[in-house]
Amino acid sequence: MIGNALRDLELTDDETVRMHKLYRHLHANPELSMQEHRTARLITDHLTAIGAETFSCGGTGVVGVLRNGEGPVVGFRADIDGLPIKEETGLDYASQATGALADGTQVPVMHGCGHDMHITAALTAAALLADATDAWTGTVVFIFQPGEETAAGAQAMVDDGLWNRAPKPEIIYGQHVVPSLAGTVSISRGTAMAMADSWKVTVHGRQAHGSQPQESIDPIVLGAHMLVRLQTIVSRELDPMQSAVVTIGTFHGGVKENIIPAMAEFTINVRTFDQKVHEAVLTSIRRIIRAEAEASSAPPPEIEELYSFPLCYNDPTATDQLLQEFRAMIGEEQVREIPPMLASEDFGTLATAISAPSVYWTFGGYTAETLRAGGHIAGNHSPHFAPALEPTLSTGVRAAMTAILSKVGC
Repeated sequence: MIGNALRDLELTDDETVRMHKLYRHLHANPELSMQEHRTARLITDHLTAIGAETFSCGGTGVVGVLRNGEGPVVGFRADIDGLPIKEETGLDYASQATGALADGTQVPVMHGCGHDMHITAALTAAALLADATDAWTGTVVFIFQPGEETAAGAQAMVDDGLWNRAPKPEIIYGQHVVPSLAGTVSISRGTAMAMADSWKVTVHGRQAHGSQPQESIDPIVLGAHMLVRLQTIVSRELDPMQSAVVTIGTFHGGVKENIIPAMAEFTINVRTFDQKVHEAVLTSIRRIIRAEAEASSAPPPEIEELYSFPLCYNDPTATDQLLQEFRAMIGEEQVREIPPMLASEDFGTLATAISAPSVYWTFGGYTAETLRAGGHIAGNHSPHFAPALEPTLSTGVRAAMTAILSKVGC
């Protein structure tokens, strides 16, 4: 039954041309997290044109509701923000956009994580559904979420009354393009993506001239001790069968080679799959930072929690059902079940807010020729990330339609 409905909703050549045009426009015009004003207007215009009910939510988020009689309610989410990256793909539609960070710093902006593809696939799926109301019955809630890269957007939409204003779905789906073979879909049963926590640590010391180190409490040396000790959490405090990653992404201190500064800063990113491991690692980080400061007779350090991503969890029963549909509609050889990834997503917040199940999958973005060519394959968040338009976009649309029609298809 889903097969018949999906075949009736195949893209025509003209629809494919329009889809590619939309994608190129989005790729060339990215916006930073929670600043996606032009993107939100474009999405709203497209949804309004197909007859969807629309409303803004969570600042720059957009919700589109397609109703077609009585039946199940399904949610489908696409994230919409870009990244502070200078694009180096060489594409003729490469981004030249800039944006302002929270501190006012102007930076180049790129859709370096493929969110432009997510928007395009979701808008195309919505248009196909709106044009073929005899193929399905029920309600589809399309959630175009801002601020995924900063873990702000999903919670902002929930806090802004998303589920008081839109029909509550019985399940929510989402997807993400990745640097694997285009035309394929990958999915995990149960845990799909890790929890992630990012902190900024400010280490305080006492300034002195480089020729008088005895007058100082050196925050750079102190910070270096913290960094080395933090790497022992995974190697010496966790059971080897448990998974965690502790990354120090930045370290800044001082402005002159012969001045011992009064302060240094570094940032930490932590990835975990298990709640107990998550709590243990964060507790150890705090203990080590405070203990090293005390050992150096330094003032107490400051720990600022920047953001936190929840666990992305795929409901096992719903995942098994969707796997069957994917294999039937995309191809047995094109669908893979994979272990969880240490990447992170705030997608799960939308579902846990209403205790609904959710399923999240990835679809490939590189052709076989690109992958066979060897060399470095640019991944998400790379300035060189450039998924092939096809069969990537068509697969994203087909996967989205398969998931949606598995619940509302006639």
